[in-house]
Amino acid sequence: MDDVQTDHLKAYGVVYRSLQKGINFDWLLNYRGGSFMSEYSKEVEEECQKNGVYYEIISSTKASNIYQIIDENNMNALRLEVAPKLAVYVPPYAEPWDDAVELALNYAGIPYDRIWDNDILEGKLSRYDWVHLHHEDFAGMYGKFEVPYGYTKWYKRMKEMDNATAKKYGFPNGPVMKQRVAIIIREYVKNGGFLFAMCSAPITLDIALASIGLDIWDRPYDGDPYDPTANDKLNFENTLAFKNFKVFMSYLNDEESDIDVTREADMRGPQACFKLFEFSAKYDPIPSLLTQNHENCVKEFLGRDTGFRKNKLKPYVIVLGEVEGTDEAKYIYANFGKGFFTFYGGHDPEDFKHFVGDPPTDLSKHKHSPGYRLILNNVLFPAAQPQKLKT
Repeated sequence: MDDVQTDHLKAYGVVYRSLQKGINFDWLLNYRGGSFMSEYSKEVEEECQKNGVYYEIISSTKASNIYQIIDENNMNALRLEVAPKLAVYVPPYAEPWDDAVELALNYAGIPYDRIWDNDILEGKLSRYDWVHLHHEDFAGMYGKFEVPYGYTKWYKRMKEMDNATAKKYGFPNGPVMKQRVAIIIREYVKNGGFLFAMCSAPITLDIALASIGLDIWDRPYDGDPYDPTANDKLNFENTLAFKNFKVFMSYLNDEESDIDVTREADMRGPQACFKLFEFSAKYDPIPSLLTQNHENCVKEFLGRDTGFRKNKLKPYVIVLGEVEGTDEAKYIYANFGKGFFTFYGGHDPEDFKHFVGDPPTDLSKHKHSPGYRLILNNVLFPAAQPQKLKT
């Protein structure tokens, strides 16, 4: 999985589908960019050939030498044994934007289920080992799109469907329902789930959790004004990753909180990159696993929420990647209860500014993308042996 690899992204699909067939792999952390190794299998070889993935057939002697190198250096070999069951939280209707995780999974050929609010409210999260949150606004402010897109059919449909689902399940409106969904997602993580979220989902999830019982919604969202004292009542004990933030409740302000760094990142421009930290593969296997890559500096990319201010992070949150010389943490991770969450800022790792209505990125043109590779590290995270992931 170093620079000789011919398709970094599809390699993850080969590993995942092989795990489904009962073929185990060792993930060689920090060895040649985080490579995968298994006992020889004709099926694996054919998968690599069919998908244009580079592979090497080595002798048992060379394999032993590799394990010795790993033992003597900042490397580790984590056994992957079971293909995790995956779900992507995504609406059942078409939206004028795509989702980077769905693009990555589809390109790599990794199967997943689509779930939505009704599935979560009906208790179906427990069926899955790993859940990704689509670019949803759990704060109930509809992405702060009221001013620029309030007249569009897709925006009106989004609000109508949220309110219809809320009514079906006994909630007064969509924003209140989204808050309940956020609470269930937090419990999923607490009880042992693996959560991955990008763009607006991480920050708005915590806004929803901090504002339980408060009215943070302006008139276009729930029909009445917001509570102007709500920021003084936020409960950060309820949140996953962020603390001491303020919510921008007016629908005229297109930002939702002071956690995000999109405006600063935009000024830095597409030449900026964020740096991945190097961790001890033997003593910090989880952050090491999550940062496996063939490149250490990854291109910056914007989103509704692009990155997270470090002074808003809870003490136990680990920064995996940051823009040096700034207050931006781009990629973060933490344990929560029995589970884990990883938050990744931005919308599309191969498009600095991905606007509403832009066509989806063609990953066949970006098969070596280090930004997309970080997503797929998370997909295989639950497949590692739990006893080796203790911290």
